[in-house]
Amino acid sequence: MAKAEALTTSFPWQQQYDPGVPAAIEIPDLSLPDLFYQSAADFPTQPAIIFFGKTISYERLAHLVRRAAAGLARLGLQAGQPLALILPNCPQIVIAYYAALHLGALVVMINPLAAPREILDQLKRTGAAMAVVLDQLAAKVEQIRAELPLSHLIVASLADFLPFPLNVLYLFKSWRQKQQIGPRRQLQQIAFRELLTSEQVELPPLAARSQDIAILQYTGGTTGIPKAAVLTHRNLVSNVLQINAWLQHCRRGQERILAVLPYFHVFGMTAGMNWPLNLGGAIILLPKFDATQVLKTIHRQRPTVFPAVPTIFIALLHHPDLQRYDLTSLWGSISGSAPLPREVQARFEALTNGRIIEGYGLTETAPVTHLNPIGRGGKPGSIGLPFPNTECRIVDAQTGCQDLPVGEVGELILRGPQVMSGYWQNPEETALAIRDGWFYTGDLARMDADGYFYIVDRKKDLIIASGFNIFPREVEEVMHQHPGVQEVVVFGVPEAYRGETVMAVIVPKTGAAVDAEEIIHFCRERLAAYKVPTIIEFRAELPKTLVGKVLRRQLRQEAVAQRCEPTGQ
Repeated sequence: MAKAEALTTSFPWQQQYDPGVPAAIEIPDLSLPDLFYQSAADFPTQPAIIFFGKTISYERLAHLVRRAAAGLARLGLQAGQPLALILPNCPQIVIAYYAALHLGALVVMINPLAAPREILDQLKRTGAAMAVVLDQLAAKVEQIRAELPLSHLIVASLADFLPFPLNVLYLFKSWRQKQQIGPRRQLQQIAFRELLTSEQVELPPLAARSQDIAILQYTGGTTGIPKAAVLTHRNLVSNVLQINAWLQHCRRGQERILAVLPYFHVFGMTAGMNWPLNLGGAIILLPKFDATQVLKTIHRQRPTVFPAVPTIFIALLHHPDLQRYDLTSLWGSISGSAPLPREVQARFEALTNGRIIEGYGLTETAPVTHLNPIGRGGKPGSIGLPFPNTECRIVDAQTGCQDLPVGEVGELILRGPQVMSGYWQNPEETALAIRDGWFYTGDLARMDADGYFYIVDRKKDLIIASGFNIFPREVEEVMHQHPGVQEVVVFGVPEAYRGETVMAVIVPKTGAAVDAEEIIHFCRERLAAYKVPTIIEFRAELPKTLVGKVLRRQLRQEAVAQRCEPTGQ
């Protein structure tokens, strides 16, 4: 039996914990599949996944995971090899995820909205041996087939788990799409359902161990080209158990969690999949966010817990038919990935008679490190208190060595069992991020006298729109490929719905005739939709320092000031 991990000292935030929440918890020497299989044994007939009204029990889901593990092993997937998942939220992503982990393989979650160039880059960087892709996205992968390092492409269809008549409608839509694209089958393709239906397959023993790598999760930290954070089973198990310890209200085997946050995002993966499956909860699974669909689902399926980002809460509150739906089944909602406006929190809590608790985390921390207490209610505007087993400091932003007094702003650094071991095959970035055992978040924050933390600003220029990280350099590199662009600088500006939106200031080449619509279209062909600039400004020159460095912050300040100016008297 694992022992609770003792912290080196007591901290002010521990006095603010809800009653019953410990300063440290036991972290057993188990893998994620161990936790899942235990829930399947405890709640065999209970619903594990509810997908558009079709239910998969825990016993059935465990059977499918084991069959998929055997099928992947038959294709050659081995312990330590990466498997890429290019899927929306659907039963297959859960099955493939746990099947790969059963084999001791590594899972690479890839955003299905990513452009082919981005997918190719992530596949190459991680060396994925195989990929599972949605049938409607297979053509995107085929576009880069000549450069793919894959041995097999496994194609999943939502129709396999949709109830009638949705399955028929989906198949018809897929057929129409294939007719338009034409036959293109260069990679060896296998239907996902073939992994689950083959006769008499031998299941390999559970290979995953606590210290093994489980996930290569893409992030950019605070700057640069996206990197893959190395998350072990211990990292992910720790975070699941920390959430369990924090949410004392949760009833094992009884909660219903609405999972609309995408599983390729670490927040959705932990709060919408790994944690509910450990809890023995029913995951009400939606492939994408649609405000009407979410409201209908809450009204009909009666979820009790709702992890989401602020833009989702805002969209629901502004839905024209909001009053038609009963949302009072939600006793708890968790908000993360971006600051939650206070008025949004107040309105949603009044609507549901439940609580929204705001938290904080990063891809590198699996992801949750802070959360407001749900019993005490926390402090508006705060990211809350550090989790059990988590230590935090505020240090000077210049050297990162000097601890700052209560109330002063500096860089937030932390350590705990949920913190990654480093970046995949990137020792330079790892050394910058993890120093003397402490992870440097790159976020500027302060702590009050009670131990509540507040994010003040980002140390670097990362843009966060609708909870997604956008790296200006990546967008700039794409825009520089346009023949009419001489110089460009990209930054985020406040936007009511997404939190931030992407703005680009461009200096055109002499004699080039370019307009904003053309630039946006150019970017849409090369970037995921959420990364495409929505505001374009043209200038004759960019402000720079004496050594030629573009004054990005000055441009952003000017843009924010212009957007805030009144339009009339």
